[in-house]
Order: sequence, then structure tokens, then C-alpha cells
Amino acid sequence: MLTRKQYELLMFIQERLKEAGVPPSFDEMKDALDLRSKSGIHRLIKALEERGFIRRLPNRARALEVVRLPETMTPAMARPKKQAFSPSVIEGSLGKSRPVEDVHEAGEPVIIPVMGRIAAGVPISAIQTQSHVIAVPPDMLRGGEHFALEVRGDSMIEAGILDGDTVLIRKSDNADSGDIVVALVDEEEATLKRLRRKGASIALEAANPAYETRIFGPDRVRIQGKLVGLLRTY
Repeated sequence: MLTRKQYELLMFIQERLKEAGVPPSFDEMKDALDLRSKSGIHRLIKALEERGFIRRLPNRARALEVVRLPETMTPAMARPKKQAFSPSVIEGSLGKSRPVEDVHEAGEPVIIPVMGRIAAGVPISAIQTQSHVIAVPPDMLRGGEHFALEVRGDSMIEAGILDGDTVLIRKSDNADSGDIVVALVDEEEATLKRLRRKGASIALEAANPAYETRIFGPDRVRIQGKLVGLLRTY
């Protein structure tokens, strides 16, 4: 199964080969997929090659060959181009808390959308859609719009976040150094890590010594939200 970005790149290469007889350049692929750097294209090409969809021809510049196309297209692949992970598209009151005083007075649980899974380990493909909803105690909310994610991986265990936990995230596009955040890398990979600012660079730091800190330029990372709570089922 391909991710949406992998599918988009594969079809872009296929269309360019049909139209011009030569594959697109890395810059053209980057622009077509609205990525901020060519490193994301390198990763997508490697993934397509490993899955047997394309082949790189030796000793030729820009030489790519489409070996096969997917037999079916999943709903995630069919999404309109450039639709990035954005919980704010959910309308109405879903995930939007009332003022804290009102919520406490009402004492009612707040329904929060679960937007899929987030990697606390090696980054996975960016989260795309709401999978279900959960009821959250109002005292876990801080005002604003919230969403939840199911954690996969063990890179945040020393921060008390375990594989299988559900994290509660307040939507925000900025964070302070030291916050645990949902970060989108190269518009492609979503991960849960502690944010550290190092000059002009951004470090995504694990809470497990088995994982290395990853450092990126500021144009490669978008903050999607900050951790405000955690739910665990025993």
C-alpha cells in the first residue's frame, strides 16, 4: 500500500514519462508535490523503488522507469493534491472546547476527534483523517481546538508516553523549546517529539536513549499542536 504522497509522485512521474518521454527533475517533483526540500523526494523515490513501483536506471542522469502502477486507489490516495494534515477542517463544536469556566460548570465530557496514529519512534506517514471520536473529561482541556492521536512506538517512554496510549493535543502552529509537540516533517512525516530550538535549527528530541535527536532546518518542520494530556487503557 502506498501513502498519498508516494502515490502522487508515482502518478506524476508516469504522466511526465507519457507526455515528454523523460522523467521529471527532482525540482519539478518537489514543486509538484509542494514539498519544501528535495530530501523528501529522495525518501519517496526510495520507498517506491523498495516497493517495486519504479526502477532507477544506472549510469543515466534523472533516469527513472515506472515498473508497475497500483491496482487500486485507496481513499487516502484519492485526496485532492496539497491537502495536508489539518484537524481544523472539522466543523461545528467537535474538538472545540468552550471557555474553561463554562465547561467546568457544565461538567460534561467533550467529544474530541481521533485523527489516527502518530509515531513515537521512526516517523510514519502524515496523519490524514479522523478515525473516530472519544469523550474527554473537561478538566483536561485548556481552551481552543483539540484532537487526539493514538501513539505507536517507544521513543517517548521516559516522558511517560507508551505505545498504545492516546495523546490529547491542543492545536497550535507554534511551541516553546521543551514542549512535546506533533511535528510534520517535509509535509510528509508526522511524529511526536520534544521540541528544542538550536539557533536557526529545530531539534526533535526523543525521550528514549535508543533514539537519536533529529535536527532540521526551520523550513522543514511545521508544528501541528502541543501535548496537553494522555489517556491510557489498562
